[in-house]
Amino acid sequence: MANPIRNTYVPAQLAAGHFPVVMDSVVIAQGMVLAAGAVLGKVTADDEYVLSLSAATDGSQNPEVILAEAVDTTDAPAPAPVMLTGEVLGDKLTIGTGHTIASVKAALRPLSLFIR
Repeated sequence: MANPIRNTYVPAQLAAGHFPVVMDSVVIAQGMVLAAGAVLGKVTADDEYVLSLSAATDGSQNPEVILAEAVDTTDAPAPAPVMLTGEVLGDKLTIGTGHTIASVKAALRPLSLFIR
């Protein structure tokens, strides 16, 4: 009898508390390779999401959601699950240039996304 194969699942471990998590699906713009936990902003002109950079001027400078799963849109835009509300661990987030944990925390709190 052969030994069974064991696979280990290691979740992204973004969740940090008991606040209700609300998920949705958004379109990630082409050319992005993002890990779960990326803080995203929406490009106003086309309703696609990108990593939020504080110096952006297309609307995406405002953090809005947190990516729930890794995504690769190198070849084309693609849908991906995001957190609209919930509690997350700050050390698991990927934040864009110019943002800090403190600035992202302040921007996301009114949206019911709480960073610990």
